[in-house]
Amino acid sequence: MKKLITILIFITIIIFIAKGWWESQLAPVSSDKSTKIVVVEKGQSFTKLSQDLEKEKLIKSSWAFNLYAKQTNMSTKIQTGTFRLSPSMSADQILKVLSSQPLDNWVTLLEGWRIEEMASVLSSKFKIQSSKFIKLAAEGYMFPDTYLFPQDVTEEQIVKKLGDNFDTKFSDDLKAKIKALSLTEKEGVILASIVEREARSDKVRTMVASILLRRFKIRMGLNADATVQYALGYQPQEKSWWKRRLTFDDLKVSSPYNTYIHAGLPPAPIANPSLSSLQAVADADPSTPYLYYFHDSRGNSYYAKSLEEHNQNVARYR
Repeated sequence: MKKLITILIFITIIIFIAKGWWESQLAPVSSDKSTKIVVVEKGQSFTKLSQDLEKEKLIKSSWAFNLYAKQTNMSTKIQTGTFRLSPSMSADQILKVLSSQPLDNWVTLLEGWRIEEMASVLSSKFKIQSSKFIKLAAEGYMFPDTYLFPQDVTEEQIVKKLGDNFDTKFSDDLKAKIKALSLTEKEGVILASIVEREARSDKVRTMVASILLRRFKIRMGLNADATVQYALGYQPQEKSWWKRRLTFDDLKVSSPYNTYIHAGLPPAPIANPSLSSLQAVADADPSTPYLYYFHDSRGNSYYAKSLEEHNQNVARYR
């Protein structure tokens, strides 16, 4: 009996010590109330976040913090963005902050979006007016990228950030190559915006850019579906700004952006191009023997030197 009591006392002591150790690992690192800014990246694992917090001396143990977060189901509630944390916070307090509204928030703007699509996403994440952003933004010059903005960011600040990023990406080297093709910078951006909507991979972008450039040089109609889609605008039934299947009537839509009825480039960009599309235009070869291109439903591309050959590709691979 005495032996059993001794064992129970020993187990109780062990449990008490373990409990005390566990609680100490989740307690504040110190009484220092100064704060540090912590950025939770998009796609960052919780394990990596825990390790970063330990390195910044905001938590005592990344292992204990990780385990506690999983036990309380808090690891799946972490938000991305910028947070202000202090060594005087407990693990529980830190988790509550990280799962709350961040000071800054990440937003991803995709390549080939028009400014209305950007406005929709931006207004869903920040307190901005879509109409005001659209009024201020310059189509084609709002660089698509992943950005970190404060919650109180203004339309003017967003437009400036996107525009400054475009100016950085649209380097002097790219401008020089585009100028060497006898294109103005504006014409280069317009062409890149069409390429962005007409092609997917880098290789195909360069081919499409070369074909469109050759058509432009010989004063042949660009006949780019993407320009018609831009002219048609928002499609309520599809809930998209880009109509999926164009009809023969669509190709007759009266618009200066319709390159089926108007020769040359449209008056302005039709979307916001990626660096790859700007590069594709800079690397375009106007002496390409091809005048036509066709993409099948699987993403394969076929090129033709004549309309007859193009029609054969369409009939064979559509």
